[in-house]
Amino acid sequence: SKAGIPQITVVHGNATAGGAYQPGLSDYVVAVKNQTKMFLAGPPLLKAATGEIATDEELGGSDVHVYQVGTADYLAHDDVEGIAIARDITQSLGWNELRVLPEKPQGKPPRYSTDELLGIIPCDSKKPYDVREVIARLVDESAFSDFKRDFDLQTVCGFAYIDGHSIGIIGNNGPITAKGANKAAQFIQLCEQSHRALLFLHNTTGFMVGTDAEQSGIIKHGSKLIQAVANASVPKISILIGGSYGAGNYAMCGRGLDPRFIFSWPNARTAVMGGEQAGKVLRIVSEDKMRKMGQEPDQSQLEQMEAVTAAKLNAGSTAIFGTARLWDDGLIDPRDTRELLSNLLDICWQADHRHLKNNTFGVARF
Repeated sequence: SKAGIPQITVVHGNATAGGAYQPGLSDYVVAVKNQTKMFLAGPPLLKAATGEIATDEELGGSDVHVYQVGTADYLAHDDVEGIAIARDITQSLGWNELRVLPEKPQGKPPRYSTDELLGIIPCDSKKPYDVREVIARLVDESAFSDFKRDFDLQTVCGFAYIDGHSIGIIGNNGPITAKGANKAAQFIQLCEQSHRALLFLHNTTGFMVGTDAEQSGIIKHGSKLIQAVANASVPKISILIGGSYGAGNYAMCGRGLDPRFIFSWPNARTAVMGGEQAGKVLRIVSEDKMRKMGQEPDQSQLEQMEAVTAAKLNAGSTAIFGTARLWDDGLIDPRDTRELLSNLLDICWQADHRHLKNNTFGVARF
């Protein structure tokens, strides 16, 4: 509120304890008749703490907050009316009258149909494909300017437009190598310099491992990439179009690196590593531990442990599992990706161009 961003809350049900401060700290509060319940302690806690007996309505029902306390500013008779009132409030803000935004250029559709996105990603996640085929169905006129195309083949970086918005895109054609990390970090710095938004298209098993990778400086170059992602101030948007495993999730701006928006396709997977790999690792470690203790490993027991571990990680890496835990902002149909990105880039563009009217206090409710 102090920053000049109005907050509107519709209380459809319970807002208890700390949750009650969300509407209390909002500029506009809409209560719903016979549904809204706002109090610091509900009837059971109240009885346990003080011995007082009161109903939900007596403690903090809609009538209490509308007619007596004044916490709520509007009273709706059902959920639908509550949302309609919130829309009326938003319309009355005169948000776009505060500043005339510069007109952005209009984009042209891709040369290839977005419907074809359904056939590009193989059913077998181990089967490779070129992420440029996805990009060609998302960007204006399917025009993509590859950056350092021949320096590293597995990390794809390049410039494009989506509905008139200039954007830098980073995608995966395989694990992230030392060269790929070096390339992507430089690319992010260039986008930061020219204030281009960054789009990350996730499909990586993570950073390359092995003797060659370590001797190529994968830790050093990987650290540079993660640092670049963490410090970039331009809008960052992530779309999980495949796997996003291990530190590769950080390097591609997963939820932990705080992208402005992150969405997933239904086939997306997020985990510290693949289930099969995790099962094998645990089996190898357990087998080595047994041998060091002078015990002969029970192979059937190890096989069962490997299978259980793999099943558990695979079940916990699906798009449904992740979105249910707010690891992303929602699941989307791949065919809706371009339209979604256009809307998200519009939101980011307005946020960066709009001048907010700061005030000397927060919520105007006293």
